Amino acid sequence: MKRIAIDMDEVIADAMSKYLRLYNEGFQEQLTAADLHGVKLRTLRPERSDDIHEIFMTNDFFRDLEVMPHSQEVIRELSESYEIFITTAAMEVPTSFNAKYAWLKEHFPFLSDMNFVFCGDKSIIRADYLIDDNAKHFERFEGQGLLFTSPHNILETGYVRVNNWLEVRDFFAKALNM
Repeated sequence: MKRIAIDMDEVIADAMSKYLRLYNEGFQEQLTAADLHGVKLRTLRPERSDDIHEIFMTNDFFRDLEVMPHSQEVIRELSESYEIFITTAAMEVPTSFNAKYAWLKEHFPFLSDMNFVFCGDKSIIRADYLIDDNAKHFERFEGQGLLFTSPHNILETGYVRVNNWLEVRDFFAKALNM
């Protein structure tokens, strides 16, 4: 059975909405996802880089994120033909382990705990496919990368891009028929 590794933040969990809401509340701004077209917030507001990083550092930031539309149903379908691993670069935010684990158990109870991978460098993941919003994870990954569209990566080229979970479903339906 082929393996699909799937990132968490901005792929199955909508971290952007909460991130922008907390930033706007804290700094009395009105930024939207459109303002982050091709850039990360740290790049847009470098003078607030430390404060921006602190938004993620709370123990519960990742606990109540919204689920990306259609991710649950598509991943459940894919799990019938592929081995599914959720691979999150949790080492970037070490305080996130408990919240991310609880979130995954709540929203993806049909996946085994043994298929949750909390790591740093995703090149260690042995999978046939990696669905991620951060192209840096494809550089040393040995399988096929699928770039999941997010405002910060909209200008990235050179990768197979999927814009939503319905496109992920279509990509793998074609892959199975090859």
